[in-house]
Order: sequence, then C-alpha cells, then structure tokens
Amino acid sequence: MEHWRSLVTEKAEADFIPWFSSYVTQQWLTVKVAWYHLSAEEENALPAERLAAYMQEQYYDRVLAPVAREIDPASLAEQAVQHYIRGLRGHLRQIPQRHDVPEDQFKRRLASIPAIKLAPPATHDASLEQIAYHDQIEALPAYSALLQSIRDGGGNDGVGLSKTRISPVARNVSEKLLNKLAISGGTSAASALVGGITGSVISLGAAAVGMIWHEAGRKEIETELRATLTDSVADMWTSLMDDPDTGVTAGIHHISDQIENHLPQTFTKPVPLDNLPPEIPLPEKSPASETGDIEAQLDNGGNE
Repeated sequence: MEHWRSLVTEKAEADFIPWFSSYVTQQWLTVKVAWYHLSAEEENALPAERLAAYMQEQYYDRVLAPVAREIDPASLAEQAVQHYIRGLRGHLRQIPQRHDVPEDQFKRRLASIPAIKLAPPATHDASLEQIAYHDQIEALPAYSALLQSIRDGGGNDGVGLSKTRISPVARNVSEKLLNKLAISGGTSAASALVGGITGSVISLGAAAVGMIWHEAGRKEIETELRATLTDSVADMWTSLMDDPDTGVTAGIHHISDQIENHLPQTFTKPVPLDNLPPEIPLPEKSPASETGDIEAQLDNGGNE
C-alpha cells in the first residue's frame, strides 16, 4: 500500500496535474461550469457535484486505473485475508496436540463458532472449523461472498476506488476550481450564455480566462492542486487501510470480529490494592528472650 501511494503520486504528477493546469483544459472546464449553472434546475444537481463527478472520472482514468493495473487494492484485500487465514490455521491446528484435546471434539467446538456470516442465503456463512480445515478456502461459497461484499462496498471498480462515487480528491478540486472560476470569469461566461450570446463569444470568454491562468498562474494552480492531492490521497490511503468494511483488511476484520463475538467471555474481579487488610504486627522480642528460646530449643533437642 505504501508503494501504491507513491505510484498514485507519481502518476498524478505526470498526467493529472499537467492535464488540469493546461490552457485547453481550463477553457473546457470554464465552459462546462457555465453549462452546469444553466442546466442546474433541469438536471436537478448542483454544479459543484457535477463538476466533482467529472473530475472524479478524469482522476480515475488518468491515475487510479493505470496504477491499479500494477497494484490493485482489490487484490490486496484478497491477499490479506488469505495470509490471515493461513496464520489462523497454523495456530488452531496446534491446539489439540498441545493441550491433549481429542481432535474430533475440537472440530465440533470450532464448528459452533461462525467465522464468516453474511446476509442470506446460508451458503454465505462459514464456521471456524471450515476455515481451519477446508483444503481449498477459495472453493468455499462464503469466502467468495465475503470478497464480493468488500468489492461491492468499495465500488465495482475496486476496493474504495470508484469511478462514480465522489472521492475527497474530486470534491476538493472541484470546490477550489469553482471558487477560482467565479473570481476569474466563470460567472461572466455563464451570464453570456443566459443572454443568448453565440458560442464564439463563449469560447472567447473561456479563452481569456484560460490564457490568464495558463500564462500567469499555472504554477500557482499546480502548487495548490498538488497540495490538495497530497492531503486527499493521504485520506484515501487511510480509508483503504483502516476501513473495516471496504479496506484491504476488511476480510480480516470480519472474520476476527465474528470469532471474538462468539467466544465465551471470562471476567475476573480485580483485587483493590487500596483495601488490603492492615498488617498484623509481630511481637517484638528482646535479645535476651531470643537467646533463651534458642537454649530451650537446644535443651529439648538434647532430651529427644
């Protein structure tokens, strides 16, 4: 996953950032924002949401999809749960011999503990005994259903990486872009459309905005975009790592939670250290009495 994050950063630097800050793209985005404002009521969607969806599609096609061809978080989720199951099997199979428990009895106990429990049908469930002793874990319907549920939760395009679900990257970029377009002339382009001005005038206004950004502010645009991408990719990476439902460790979370929730709980009552009974003082003896006791013991030993 660390390598995945570095590849995402490299691909964004090589493709997405230059594409976004180019003169042609700025022209095109200005026109799109103007059209979004005009058709907001008809489409029943906010311009910011529509722009974010467009930016998400571009970011996915230019960055996430190419990186996934080398490192796919969906495949990492499967590798992670397989690694966990191998370790779990190794520990469980040692228990009967180590603690002198009959293996048949041990298997029956494991069969009563669920390891995978999903929505109906019942074939989507698997016991701890099946996980520990099934030769081909990939052949278990419950195992395949678990992986599918992780993929569905993260989007059909990959674990946590959806082409349609708006990511923090697209949302942050679209909000910043809308603010800049409002200041730099995007609003005037929209008003030109409302007034019935021809497409050539629209292109002229968009070109003016794009030329200003391209010539004078491209480095600033790229610097701000780079900072936004860095923060957003860090959030995405954290979600991929830690999300118990859609992250790369989601399968591990599911199996371990099922096991822990169905094991008997053992509670011990702690001894409060501040309520200990007071020490019983021993009687003090003088040196003379101690000498007398020793002599008495020697006398008794001699008599015996």
